[in-house]
Amino acid sequence: MPTTREEQIAESLNDFQMPAYTQIPNVGLYLKQVVAYINDYLDPIRDDPLTVSMVSNYVKHKLIPNPIHKMYYREQIALLFFIAVTKCVLSLEEIRFLLAIQEKDYDTEYSYEQFRRKMEEALHHMTGAEDRIPPASTDDSEGHILLRNTVITISHKIYMDRYFYYAQLAENGEDKAGGETKDAD
Repeated sequence: MPTTREEQIAESLNDFQMPAYTQIPNVGLYLKQVVAYINDYLDPIRDDPLTVSMVSNYVKHKLIPNPIHKMYYREQIALLFFIAVTKCVLSLEEIRFLLAIQEKDYDTEYSYEQFRRKMEEALHHMTGAEDRIPPASTDDSEGHILLRNTVITISHKIYMDRYFYYAQLAENGEDKAGGETKDAD
């Protein structure tokens, strides 16, 4: 059981993983299933869950392709993971711009896997599990550099959100592990 705020943050961030692209369902999920699936993965790092209306808005604004017979498939779900995570630091127009840069040079699977890997590296760096975030290279494409910097920004935002979350729990007298009050026996 973690005892310090840093240990609490480290535990929540070190356990975070997004599914590999090939693990994302490609059988077609209804909107509510997609939202539940993504929220299950992102719960450790986000306090504001993805909603049905958010996804409908992303479709309406053409950030993701329209569902096929009300079903969402792997590519759309991967894009929704990216949007759901990046929206904490980027506007929808900035997300659209970043997606366009990625789409110009890479397919969705490659872009998603790069994002997933860099996100996990950055979060592990925030907790001290990784020595450093690998630096950008002069050979890196504009898309790689922007993705790296976006992920670094997100990881810092997630760290601060987790810090404030655990600080608020402590201030409210809630048990660090289970959310129970100290007086409850």
